[in-house]
Amino acid sequence: MDLKSSTVLITGGSSGIGLEIAKQLLEKGAKVIVTGRDRAKLDEAKAKHPKLEVIQSDVADSKQVETLKQAITSKYPETNIVINNAGIMRKINMHENRALEDVTREIEINLMGPVRMTQAFLPHLKTKPEAAIVNVSSGLAFVPFAISPVYSATKAGLHSFTQALRIQLKGTNVRAIELAPPGTDTPLFTGDEFTKEDTAGPKPMPVDELARAFVRGLERDVEEIRPGVSNGLKWLSRIAPDFAVNMLGKSAQNMRH
Repeated sequence: MDLKSSTVLITGGSSGIGLEIAKQLLEKGAKVIVTGRDRAKLDEAKAKHPKLEVIQSDVADSKQVETLKQAITSKYPETNIVINNAGIMRKINMHENRALEDVTREIEINLMGPVRMTQAFLPHLKTKPEAAIVNVSSGLAFVPFAISPVYSATKAGLHSFTQALRIQLKGTNVRAIELAPPGTDTPLFTGDEFTKEDTAGPKPMPVDELARAFVRGLERDVEEIRPGVSNGLKWLSRIAPDFAVNMLGKSAQNMRH
């Protein structure tokens, strides 16, 4: 894909993986618009990277997705790549009481968000000579992380959705691409939500290294981009699925009943 002539919309692009991808796409000559829920983070990203365009929007709100579509197609009609990156990851013990509307929060953002965005933007993308929908899943799409059961389920669902979408888009000018990051050195994975014991294992991939792998894969038309440990998890899930699940499930064994 020719990135220099592309205009890219990235959800959840005010920090972490999304912002690093935005930065590297700008360096390739692409025009980049990022969205996020936090106005302060968007303003900070814009201050650091003046060429960025920023829009406050929440993919968990279908009305905001519709408003975003109207804004993008009106102000940035040349947009030809949508990267569904917005996501949250939480440690959830299903033995503990939790409000029902809270326990499904990751589903609203991580899975329903990309589905909404795809439905909203696909008609527009189909009018472009070359276009793509990129869904950011996780290595945990292949092997669940037991202390983050809902997050793992959303990423497995997003992986399946992307595979099905890819088949539906055959014969069109729109490609369905999946980026499955491994544990990455961002607040999502290394923040206060998790302890060092929770995330013990392979060293998190530097976010700039992850973004480079993604941009390289996007340029080369790779449909499923699995940097670092994610590639191993994909194959381990096929060769020894029970071992893989138990390997990532050790930290959940101490959760209180």
